[in-house]
Amino acid sequence: MPKAQKIGVLLVNLGTPDSTATGDVRKYLREFLMDGRVIDFPFIPRWMLVNLIIAPFRAPKSAKEYRKLWTDRGSPLLFHTEDLRDKLIPKLDPDKYLVKIAMRYQSPSIEQGLNELMAEKVRKIIVLPLFPQYASATNGSVIDRVMEIARGWQIIPEISFISNFVEHPLFLQAWEELGREMMEKGDYEHFVFSYHGLPERQIRKGSVDNYCKLGSCCNKYGAKNQFCYRAQCFQTTRLVAAKLGLPEEKVTTCFQSRLGNDPWVKPYTEDVIKELAGKGIKKVLVFSPAFVADCLETTVEVGEEYKEEFEELGGEHWDLVPSLNSNDTWIECVKDLIESRS
Repeated sequence: MPKAQKIGVLLVNLGTPDSTATGDVRKYLREFLMDGRVIDFPFIPRWMLVNLIIAPFRAPKSAKEYRKLWTDRGSPLLFHTEDLRDKLIPKLDPDKYLVKIAMRYQSPSIEQGLNELMAEKVRKIIVLPLFPQYASATNGSVIDRVMEIARGWQIIPEISFISNFVEHPLFLQAWEELGREMMEKGDYEHFVFSYHGLPERQIRKGSVDNYCKLGSCCNKYGAKNQFCYRAQCFQTTRLVAAKLGLPEEKVTTCFQSRLGNDPWVKPYTEDVIKELAGKGIKKVLVFSPAFVADCLETTVEVGEEYKEEFEELGGEHWDLVPSLNSNDTWIECVKDLIESRS
């Protein structure tokens, strides 16, 4: 009998500039921000905003920020994704699976990853966007791009998408392990869970039966808000905090990385920092569970910039829990996500 064809696996992260040169950062920003799921404006005003305002003026500043982050291995987001792949491959049956990685923006591209899988004549493709909480601007964009590419193929194999993994036990366990490791080093007074923000309009667009009120509706997680990004973030916080045994009054969920003047989901991390400092809280432990690999938003924004703000207001310790990166339990989580779709 002929040998059974393999299942292709494509792990997709957000993306990163090819280097810290301003030109490469500008190129990355243009591709990223021109995505209609990221900035959900009509094409012409989006093009003008990105190419005439954001990319020209933001690129030099962003390049400086990326230089703080870059290592001898290059971009942490890229090499942590490579490490994930390299540790995952030996965990999977080599006769059954073929694993590739891709970035939604820049290199290696989704098109490159899919073409490599198709060249191996895989019988099925499993696409795992590496974003725990579903959002149109992240998971939705990856799925959209994969379908756009596959639309041009004469033969389209079965394609399976993993849209989120907020409640996966091993995902939660991995964060518990990393949190406990940090908690052994210090006696923290408060625990902040800071997630990447989104414009409120994007949350409302996905509201089911007008359920979304951008407030207490996120206190429960169910059928009507299972794909609401804000609700998923609050659910992630509740589940991780419960595993760590954290009192509810010592836990805050908030959102970072605002861009532009439109209202984004609240509370804002900057406001939470002021509130905690105003209450005289000195020692804070911070989680960033919207990211599975350390990157600009975790290492620099949360780990350095917010730390500086907190200390300027009188805080003493603002410590960041490292991201999942290539944590062994996280690897097992990815393995289970893939095998459960096979």
